[in-house]
Amino acid sequence: MAEYISLIMFVTVCLVLLAGFPVAFSLAGTALGFAAFGFYTDSFDADFLQAMPNRLFGIMTNETLIAVPLFVFMGVMLERSRIAEDLLGNMSALFGSLRGGLGLSVVLVGMLLAASTGIVGATVVTMGLLSLPIMLKRGYDPGIACGTICASGTLGQIIPPSIVLILLGDVLSSAYQQAQLDMGIWSPETISVGDLFAGALIPGILLVTLYIAYLLLNAWLRPHTMPAAQNDPEQTFKLLNLLKGLLPPLFLILAVLGSILVGAATPTEAASVGAMGAMLLAVIRRQLNMAVLRDVMRNTVQVTSMVFLILIGASIFSLVFRGFGGDELVKELLTDLPGGVFGAMLVVMLIMFLLGFVLDFIEITFVVVPIVGPILLAMGVDPVWLGIMIALNLQTSFLTPPFGFALFYLRGVAPKTVTTGQIYRGVIPFIVIQLMALAALAYWPELATWLPGVIYTD
Repeated sequence: MAEYISLIMFVTVCLVLLAGFPVAFSLAGTALGFAAFGFYTDSFDADFLQAMPNRLFGIMTNETLIAVPLFVFMGVMLERSRIAEDLLGNMSALFGSLRGGLGLSVVLVGMLLAASTGIVGATVVTMGLLSLPIMLKRGYDPGIACGTICASGTLGQIIPPSIVLILLGDVLSSAYQQAQLDMGIWSPETISVGDLFAGALIPGILLVTLYIAYLLLNAWLRPHTMPAAQNDPEQTFKLLNLLKGLLPPLFLILAVLGSILVGAATPTEAASVGAMGAMLLAVIRRQLNMAVLRDVMRNTVQVTSMVFLILIGASIFSLVFRGFGGDELVKELLTDLPGGVFGAMLVVMLIMFLLGFVLDFIEITFVVVPIVGPILLAMGVDPVWLGIMIALNLQTSFLTPPFGFALFYLRGVAPKTVTTGQIYRGVIPFIVIQLMALAALAYWPELATWLPGVIYTD
């Protein structure tokens, strides 16, 4: 009976979150409330809570997680340096004479912002404020414009260096070791954030390619929805401006990501290089002063505090969940499903997709993945492939009406002339593309596992 209390606890925390209560306190408060109930009804062993100090100390001493505030600082600093604004202007000048050229510019700039910020909300809001008014002014169909911005903004889920992949890498590493210990393997293998970064490169590039292919096809078949910009005689003299705007952030991204992939630096070390590089770019562009630095630091502390508070709350939640035997119940449910590994993966992906409507990727990473991860990994699922599947699945969920987070972010900054229906209509083709990419990754796991195997083979 106790294990069913764990499922009631999971449903309860979802309802509490839907009511609008803070995530971290909802997770911890619900868990402690059920723990107290279980203690007084003799259905919960309070000794489970004695492991909490060790868990918190493990979070405090986890060197991988130090990369989170550093990458957040890097992304916010690049955003404050107006690099995105310059990139969009110069890309528009480069592709503007092409039909659909502005849409291509948005996708490419979104890809670069995804690689620099790694935060979906920041990218969607930034692109919405910068590019949506320009696209509407040039006669773009509102649905096409909104869909392109939302889809480009969610690339931060899958394109490294991504905050999602850093958090997933840490959680999956623990889950992978736990799965091997449960199978009697006392010298477990490990996976790293670098493995996930390498595994996400090909799926991320594939997704960007499919986005561009769709926009080109739409511009050819429906030219009135994506008109070309009028000729500007100054555009031929803007190549130097394009290089000035593109090369510095591109070099910084390649330095950060390349140092991780080749093993020259850990994600934390590379993140510190990225943070310093972003500050240098801001200095060179004369965008850095004490007011900007104070604002960047404040934003970094706010985002980082949110992440770690949720991590602490999720640790308490998962501990109580296991105390009620919830992990054993989930294991029985998944292993008894028809279809074996395929059936278990299908159900888990569907559940995560639906949870993506009401929970952010941080909650899903810290709450759901530790529960289902060890079970799936013990069934023989590759950890890198699982991580990329989860990231791509959540990216699709964040695009899907009516609850997708990216849609809410864009609705908040879009002009009143753009209707919610137009936003929903515009993202549907991109959702189809996402599902195609997800199906391709499910059918060919090598899309995620081949590159890490090549890079990290001894």
